[in-house]
Amino acid sequence: MMKKLYRSKKNRILTGILGGVGEYLNLDPTLVRLIFLVLVALTGFFPFAIIYLAAYFIIPQEEA
Repeated sequence: MMKKLYRSKKNRILTGILGGVGEYLNLDPTLVRLIFLVLVALTGFFPFAIIYLAAYFIIPQEEA
C-alpha cells in the first residue's frame, strides 16, 4: 500500500502539516516541529514561512 502525505487531524498544533510529515516519515511529530523551528531560526523566518504556507494549500487534509 502506498503512503500518502496528509495534514494530520490528530497531531496538529496549527494546521497539521508538521504532524502529517512526522506520520509520513514515521518520526515523532514533536521532533519534526523542533527541526522545523531550528531551520526557521537558522535561515530567518521568510523562506520557511513561504514553504509552510505553500504546503498548507498543496497538502490535502487527512480524511476521517
